[in-house]
Amino acid sequence: MNIWKVIRGLNFRKLFRLAGISIRNPLLVYPTIKATKRTVVICEKLYKKAHHGHGPENAFRHALWNVLIAKDTLAITANKEKSVDWAAKFTDLHEELSPNNVLEKAMDLHNNQTGRQFFLKNPNASDDEIINSLISYASKAILITSENELINYPGQLVCIA
Repeated sequence: MNIWKVIRGLNFRKLFRLAGISIRNPLLVYPTIKATKRTVVICEKLYKKAHHGHGPENAFRHALWNVLIAKDTLAITANKEKSVDWAAKFTDLHEELSPNNVLEKAMDLHNNQTGRQFFLKNPNASDDEIINSLISYASKAILITSENELINYPGQLVCIA
């Protein structure tokens, strides 16, 4: 989830889309970058490089990323639904721009949504509470083999490896 690596790999059309979302929401860009960096630091500390795979550690990272983006932008939006909408817009665009296969993308989108749902239920949770809860979610991550299975696991983290 190296944001700069992703940006460097974008073609003009994709870069234009990223610039467009940033220009329309300039005050949300810095807290989003800050949340992204915190997510990576936390995941590296907890899981080393395992969070770059497609297992429970990756599911944790995607959920945490969305929670922290929503949490960090809440100070600006003053509305948890607006913060969640921004997190969805930004992370969904990331998934669209990333070179994942169909199942990986579906898994990531599902785990992103699970993180946003967690935030909506726990908007005042501390970082430690968020991390501990999501570690528990990740320990119970469901192994899936097809996109069609995702409908069976709302609010749960899923993995493919």
